[in-house]
This record gives sequence, C-alpha cells and structure tokens, in this order.
Amino acid sequence: MSSPPAYPGIRISGCRALGAEGSSNAESLDRLLPPVGTGRSPRKRTTSQCKSEPPLLRTSKRTIYTAGRPPWYNEHGTQSKEAFAIGLGGGSASGKTTVARMIIEALDVPWVVLLSMDSFYKVLTEQQQEQAAHNNFNFDHPDAFDFDLIISTLKKLKQGKSVKVPIYDFTTHSRKKDWKTLYGANVIIFEGIMAFADKTLLELLDMKIFVDTDSDIRLVRRLRRDISERGRDIEGVIKQYNKFVKPSFDQYIQPTMRLADIVVPRGSGNTVAIDLIVQHVHSQLEETPFLSVPHRFVPRAALASAHQCHPLPRTLSVLKSTPQVRGMHTIIRDKETSRDEFIFYSKRLMRLLIEHALSFLPFQDCVVQTPQGQDYAGKCYAGKQITGVSILRAGETMEPALRAVCKDVRIGTILIQTNQLTGEPELHYLRLPKDISDDHVILMDCTVSTGAAAMMAVRVLLDHDVPEDKIFLLSLLMAEMGVHSVAYAFPRVRIITTAVDKRVNDLFRIIPGIGNFGDRYFGTDAVPDGSDEEEVAYTG
Repeated sequence: MSSPPAYPGIRISGCRALGAEGSSNAESLDRLLPPVGTGRSPRKRTTSQCKSEPPLLRTSKRTIYTAGRPPWYNEHGTQSKEAFAIGLGGGSASGKTTVARMIIEALDVPWVVLLSMDSFYKVLTEQQQEQAAHNNFNFDHPDAFDFDLIISTLKKLKQGKSVKVPIYDFTTHSRKKDWKTLYGANVIIFEGIMAFADKTLLELLDMKIFVDTDSDIRLVRRLRRDISERGRDIEGVIKQYNKFVKPSFDQYIQPTMRLADIVVPRGSGNTVAIDLIVQHVHSQLEETPFLSVPHRFVPRAALASAHQCHPLPRTLSVLKSTPQVRGMHTIIRDKETSRDEFIFYSKRLMRLLIEHALSFLPFQDCVVQTPQGQDYAGKCYAGKQITGVSILRAGETMEPALRAVCKDVRIGTILIQTNQLTGEPELHYLRLPKDISDDHVILMDCTVSTGAAAMMAVRVLLDHDVPEDKIFLLSLLMAEMGVHSVAYAFPRVRIITTAVDKRVNDLFRIIPGIGNFGDRYFGTDAVPDGSDEEEVAYTG
C-alpha cells in the first residue's frame, strides 16, 4: 500500500518566520483539513494539550489526573497483573495522539497512562544541534530515539512502578532539565512514529494499532502544528518534510503496518474503528479480574473483615489511654463541642501522637560534653532526614505539630479523593521533596476507616523508593478494618494512632467515631450521605 505523492500541488512564496502572518497561515491550513468525527457528537478534549504534562481524564463527575496509583493489590501489597499496553503507530501528524485521547475517553477506565515517544528523542551533540537548527537533522529515523530508555520505562510501567520520563523541548531540540513522573495504570497507551520499529518493544505491547492517514492531510497537519506550536516557518517545514519525513515514512514507518493487529484508516475520523478498538480492550480487561471494570475496586475492606477476629497487628502502636488522653477524646468526639475547642484539643492530641511516633525512630549512642566539661552519654537520631507527608486535606492539620517538634523537617503533600460512582480513591495531586528515598517518612491522616487512601499513599511512597520499614502512618483515630488492611498489605509499615474503634457503618464511617474531621476542623459543611456532590477529600 503506497502513499499518495507528498503534496505536489502547493506553491508557497514569500515564506516568513511565524508571527502574526504565521498565525494566519496556521489558521488557513485548518480549512484544508477534513472534519473529524463526523459520525458522532463532538468530543471534549480529555487530555492535557502538552505531551510533557500528565494526561487528564474527564469522568462524568470530575477531571482526574491519571498519574495515579490503583489501590487494588494482592495480599503481598503488589500489583496482581501487568497492565494492558496498547501501541499506536503511524506517520508524523497522522492523528495518533488524537486517537489515543478518543480511546481513553471511550474506555472510561480511570487508570490510564498516555506515554509519547516524542519524549524519548536522544540528546543531540553540538553538531547535530546545528544541523537541527537548519532543518538538516532527521528526527524521523530510528536512530533519533533512545529505545533502551523507552523499553525500560515501558517495562516498569507495566509492572506498576513509577518512572521518570524526559521532557523534550521541540523549539530548542533538547531535553529539559526537569523530568516528569508517571505511575502504573490499568491501561498504558504508547504512541509514536517508531512504535513498532524495535522487536523488544513490540513484545511489550498487548495490542498494536496503526493509524493510516492520507499523506496530504499529514503534511497539512504538520505545517499547522510546527508553525503554530514550534515556531517554524513554512519553507523550513516543507524542506524537512521532503528531505526526511516522507522518505523515512516510506522506509521505516509504513512497512510496520503489517505488524499491527488493527489498521485505522482516516485516523481520528474513523469513529467506527475506534469504537471497535474500545470494545476489544474492554473484552480483554473483563477477562482479567484484576483489571475488569466492574471489579476494579477491591480494597482491603474485604480482607480486613476476615481478620477482625484476629488480634491487632504488632506493627500497631496506640498511645496510652491515660485519663488526659481519654478526656481529650471525649471533647473532640462530642458533637456539641465548639469548633474552637475541637481545634485546640485536636492539636494537643496531634502533638502527643507525634512525640510518641518519634520514639520509634532509630537512635544511636553518642557522647556530648556539658557546659561543666563533663561527658554525657546520650542518644542521637541515626537517620538522614525526617520528612512529613500529609494526605490532604485533613492530614495537613498535623503539619504544625510535626514542625514544632522536628527542626527543619521537610513536608510533602498527597491529595486523594473518592470517586462517588465507584467508591475508589483517586490520586489528584502529588508534591514530594526530592531524594525522599533516604528519609524516614511520617505519613499523616487524621482518620483511617477502610485504609484505602492510606494504602494508596503508601504505594506512592514505595514508588518513590522509600523503604517500607521507613514509613510511619500516623492517625488520630483508626478503625480496626483500616488497621488490618494496611498491616496486611504492608506488614513493615509502622501504624501509630491515639485510638482504635471497632466498627465502620455501611457508609464506611468509623463507629462511634469522630465525625468528618476535615469539616469540623475547617468549619465546612458536611456533604449529605448519598449526595452526588464531590467530597472535598478522602479520609478513608
């Protein structure tokens, strides 16, 4: 199957670098493109516009980051099965990214990662940089890509591990200093012009899709993109296309079409083919109980219920219930307590809890000299650094108490919210200090009921190479279900709390409990039970 000739009927005179006229040229190119998706109502863009940013998904309730961690793991706290990887190949500007976004939206699976091959261009030498500046470097050749890094990255994602992905700047033809972090998911979509050009890479793909788009349309799209987004001039784009892009397509890309499981003619305009792809992926997911949409959320609640007759785990430490501690619990549990008193006594409990937790850190013998010139045999903290990580929003209320007792402590935050339709915790935001892997981490959340959110947060820390035995989960109040859940999945995580209640109700509220800690502390109105409104934060 040969492509039509490369746009022979266009003549362009007076080409200039992109400015006001360049923008006008880019807009005029839109008129040359056929309408997309004419067989259905227009779709909203569901992923971020920049490939270097984590993709976004739009569910019926909210926009969520797909750079998240699913909470369903086997009894060892590890991923039960590798993710399903889809490869999207095709020529430059064939519509691969658009097809990927349409598949993501139609799949309606919350845990999807979109990985672009464009992020993996090799670092250019000075000579190659000079060639690229004059449109004399072939970016459409297999040697332009770092396949070793692509393969190792995809392998880790399939195993559910976090990865560092380079960010490529097309205006300067170079990698940026910062790298982005992606996390494993149910489905990984890998797209790129050379997606099928490496044998080892092919073996990692569970489905291979080739997007076949007319060469004239691809050229128009490339002109529009390079002019409007990458600051190129029309003459340079045409020169690069004729010299490198089209010959490379004929030699390296089009031959890989025979390796594809599915060929999509007309790219994103072929909505019938996209629907068939989505149906096939769903059938594959349903054959795998771990990934099946109807069974996505299998939290530790099911496991914990089987363990509630067992004694509490040894990794749990409960602050001694002195009359003072019990008195403070009486005040904060009382529904008639004013907000000021609730905050005051909660802070007192937090301080005691953190002081108690610090006693479990490693200490070593050390000798200091007193002002009287005498030696004192004492203890010194044996670790490198203490970092606090709060699960927003309730967990951040514990940060002042941690700062008060740990000088120069570093703070990170994780935002986890519940999907009201599925009951799944979802990771929306993550900010962790650099080089956290050597630290002892104090993970803070004020209440833990089922343990689903806490386990997701622990998984995020493990993905950042924090050893399990260096993680300390602190909570003012926990349910036995949550204690068993966390301890069963992560038996080396230290769990520290001021009280453990025995039950949770049908809505997974701790009984007798403390109410919604965040609402009572911040003075916000509670979301009515059964409401379709979005919770501010998941405190499970």
